[in-house]
Amino acid sequence: MRTVISVVLLASAPPAFTAEAQDAVSNASAPASSGALTLQEVLQSSARAAPDIIAALARNRQAEARALTAQGAFDTVFALEGRSRVQGYYDGTEIASKAEQPLSDNGGYLYGQYRASRGDFPVYEDKSYTNRLGELKVGALYSLLRDRLVDARRSEFRMASNDIDIARFEAKATGIGVQARAVEAYLKWVGAGLKLKAYEALLALADGRTNGIERQVQLGAKPEILLTENDVNLVRRQAYVVEARQDFRAAAVKLSLFYRNTEGAPIIVDETRLPSDVTALDGIRTGAAFNLEGRPDFAIMLEEIDKATVKLALARNDMLPRLDVGGEIAKDVGPTGLGGRSRTPLEMIVGVTFKIPLQNRKAKGKLAETQAKIDELTVKQRFLAEKIRAEVTAIGLEVEAANQLVVTSGKEWALAQRLAAAERRRFELGSSDFFLVNQREESATNAEIKLIEAQARIAAAKAELAAATADEDALGLTPS
Repeated sequence: MRTVISVVLLASAPPAFTAEAQDAVSNASAPASSGALTLQEVLQSSARAAPDIIAALARNRQAEARALTAQGAFDTVFALEGRSRVQGYYDGTEIASKAEQPLSDNGGYLYGQYRASRGDFPVYEDKSYTNRLGELKVGALYSLLRDRLVDARRSEFRMASNDIDIARFEAKATGIGVQARAVEAYLKWVGAGLKLKAYEALLALADGRTNGIERQVQLGAKPEILLTENDVNLVRRQAYVVEARQDFRAAAVKLSLFYRNTEGAPIIVDETRLPSDVTALDGIRTGAAFNLEGRPDFAIMLEEIDKATVKLALARNDMLPRLDVGGEIAKDVGPTGLGGRSRTPLEMIVGVTFKIPLQNRKAKGKLAETQAKIDELTVKQRFLAEKIRAEVTAIGLEVEAANQLVVTSGKEWALAQRLAAAERRRFELGSSDFFLVNQREESATNAEIKLIEAQARIAAAKAELAAATADEDALGLTPS
């Protein structure tokens, strides 16, 4: 009867994780590691191969590429232009090449030009004439007011640099989030496995007592109803094992999202790699120091304020009038051309440009908008700092409470084990009844489960504290 009950119970339980499903999750070879799976192995695997972390690094490269694009505003530009009158009274042909280099510390630029012409030009194109070997010219334009300290090109490149930092901090935040979830998955896997072991041990106690009860019933020392009561007890404990095994397998599947092989494929960890006791849950070592600016979200807020400050400087720049000074030196070389000898002497030209919008409403509106944005970000930054400090303090209290709970749960388990062992001895000597010994054993198992959960709670609190303080060492994000 007991065998039939066990078979029916196991057949009606939820289906286990099948071999086909496991192959679908992992079709590559598992890591060569053996022995109990440690938290550090999981964190190292997750940091190396987690898709979210890889995607975040790709976004970082995108930001670097955008910065290179912004730097392109300072590229040297070469231009070549030619024109020829193919029909008409005049037959002039002109070719000109020019190289222009924007200044990186001013809104102006430097340029050099070579120009040569042949043929005849009308009087209104007299400037097209050059000597026979052409004209060489170098010049510069320098901004004295608007665009002197900052301009659109430099501000765009500066903000692109901010975006690189933001992408880096976002990648750090992603890594912290992924590693925190990896810790959580590992804790659930270990906790579920240890609970399964506890329930299997509880079932083994009942199995070991069955033969003795059968002999006592056959000898007439115990009533036959005790066999039925023992069967009920076995079925209940078998149900605990089945449910615990399903939880353990489900936890292994979730852990496979973070524990991957060298090819990046998820690995479902075998039951043989389960740690032997709750000490495996104490794998997080958080540091005492906490730097607020080390938090990625706070650092991102600082970068956003810096970007807004750059925009503010650009808006103030746009309020200024444009005052540019330029100069160039030109020299025709070679024999005199059709334009005459007036081209031959060295020429030096200086010019000034002044320009200002009379109302300047666009710049005023941009200035007011940017200043309001900075005010908004400043308030958000202050509140975020307060929120982070409160979060870290609350998690610290949770760690302390979890430590106390582990101590009391450990004492409770030790006492429950002593009571269960004593009750079993009394039962074997005939001084105790079947109901009481089972109650003592299940109370001891429940105390063990409670200790496992308490140990997992303190580990989860430490992992949460590591994430809140951006402790990359504790989360396995620093190179080993």
